[in-house]
Amino acid sequence: MNIQFKKGVLELCVLSLLKQGDKYGYELADTVGREIDISEGSVYPLLKRLRAEGYFEVYLRESPSGPARKYYRLTDKGAETQAQLESEWNEFTKSVSAILGGGAQ
Repeated sequence: MNIQFKKGVLELCVLSLLKQGDKYGYELADTVGREIDISEGSVYPLLKRLRAEGYFEVYLRESPSGPARKYYRLTDKGAETQAQLESEWNEFTKSVSAILGGGAQ
């Protein structure tokens, strides 16, 4: 798959997963990686940037198997951004599908 496609949708994927509930970094990377062919390392810089922008907060939770894990929780700003990105994505993919299907005039 084209790398630019992946880069463009990764932020939406991460925010959408966090909309479903708190997750830790590896869990986010693994979930996205099972659906989109990305390297695990590509998610962590994005998490750092999104945290700096205030889209989620971070907290530690004890793990039953090892050290405490860093969990990510969506903020109101992150939820608003996720909804906006999802709306834009749906509009964009609808337009692209129309073109690919020959429906554009």
